[in-house]
Amino acid sequence: MATTAPSSLHQTFLSPKHPRLYHNSHLSPPRLRFHSLPIRATSAITLQPEKSSNTQKSQSSGIEFLSCPVCYEPLKRKGPTGLNLEAIYRSGFKCKKCDKSYSSKDIYLDLTVTAGLKQYVEVNPARTELFRSPLVSFLYERGWRQNFSTSGFPGPDEEFKMAQDYFKSAEGGFLVDVSCGSGLFSRKFAKSGSYSGVVALDFSENMLRQCYDFLKRDAALLATNLALVRADVSRLPFASGSVDAVHAGAALHCWPSPSNAVAEITRVLRSSGVFVGTTFLRYTSSTPWYIRPFRERTAQSYSYLTEEEIRDLCTSCGLTNYSSKVQQSFIMFSAQKP
Repeated sequence: MATTAPSSLHQTFLSPKHPRLYHNSHLSPPRLRFHSLPIRATSAITLQPEKSSNTQKSQSSGIEFLSCPVCYEPLKRKGPTGLNLEAIYRSGFKCKKCDKSYSSKDIYLDLTVTAGLKQYVEVNPARTELFRSPLVSFLYERGWRQNFSTSGFPGPDEEFKMAQDYFKSAEGGFLVDVSCGSGLFSRKFAKSGSYSGVVALDFSENMLRQCYDFLKRDAALLATNLALVRADVSRLPFASGSVDAVHAGAALHCWPSPSNAVAEITRVLRSSGVFVGTTFLRYTSSTPWYIRPFRERTAQSYSYLTEEEIRDLCTSCGLTNYSSKVQQSFIMFSAQKP
């Protein structure tokens, strides 16, 4: 959601992830106030991990998980405790080791490596910049995401239900929704009450602002342990082995390097932690041969993978108990850290 976009307008029209419009509007920093489709399953997964008392204690605040993206050391915090939006907004964060400070002044905590830089400007690919557009962020839940149904996505409610089934073993734990976009699933996870803390994480500042725009309409959500964090999925700001569950909805094909991202997800997951993701498949075993060359061409702008490639990627990063469900070009997959 915050990391890939096509390199041409023609490719933009071919992808279900890209709208036809662009806009230069600006979202000013907000003020804080104190259809179900049949799915083919390829395998099953049963996880029954046990949580230690130390894990449960740390999950109550979630702050122990926040780490410096440069050296992965825990962050020192000055301000109120808690993982909720108000507490994060009113806090200051600094790395215990490298002394780098991180700002939470914009309703989200910026934990990117480039946070706070004054001279250096990193050049991102066009596909990354697209998702940082205010208009793309605004449109994501206002027509864009609904178009995914043409590729077999069963719809947010059904996808959430499917993900929750995979996350049964992580209930009561700490969940990170990477490449969360406008927070469509982050809000659902937080509102479910199934987790001690939820982090909505994206690289796009405007996606996170749009997420807050939805959150502030629901007082109950504002009071939950839900934090907004800006970060790179290939350099997650969490301690190794600290996260119980990672969700990545319609995201893997947007990552410049899926292998780096999955490796990072594996690093931050605790033993028996669960990774669940959805994406568009390049093609499946049932895709007609004459369609495959077209899908191969579109894959040049996106990291569209096959079922076999996703399984291989998860396995090569050390994940086990791989499971997937497929409908047309839609796949939901799950894997577990040993």
